[in-house]
Amino acid sequence: MGAGTSGRGTETPGREMTVGEVAARSGVPVSTLHFYEARGLIRSGRTAGNQRRYARDVLRRIAVIRVAQRTGLPLASIREALSSLPDGRTPTAADWSRLSARWRAELDARIARLTHLRDDLDGCIGCGCLSLKQCPLRNPGDRMAEFGPGANTLDRD
Repeated sequence: MGAGTSGRGTETPGREMTVGEVAARSGVPVSTLHFYEARGLIRSGRTAGNQRRYARDVLRRIAVIRVAQRTGLPLASIREALSSLPDGRTPTAADWSRLSARWRAELDARIARLTHLRDDLDGCIGCGCLSLKQCPLRNPGDRMAEFGPGANTLDRD
């Protein structure tokens, strides 16, 4: 192996990192890094031998992804938000502030839906009706009838 290209313990500032080094530093399995890359959440370059190399800013991006995932945000929302960040530099506190503000409305809506579900669920559990026409959780006021027979998306507004 060439200088500075071996595994753990040889990381130097400014040097691109191997997938193993990124996994070790971020606490994310290599398979997850490959998944994130396939979904366009992170990027890597390739060596002449076709080995992945990551810029150091990927560590902060991975941290942002993990926090966003913990809040329940879908990967599509995370990818869209990350695409607004400039390439080649570590996301800053100001970047994080913009991202979190962007996600606030989505999270507030999710919290409202979950609160409504929780409140309706309590009243429904004991009823035993199993009626999709009358159930306030699955089909309040039989609103799905307007969409025709068969399975319909129940999360329509």
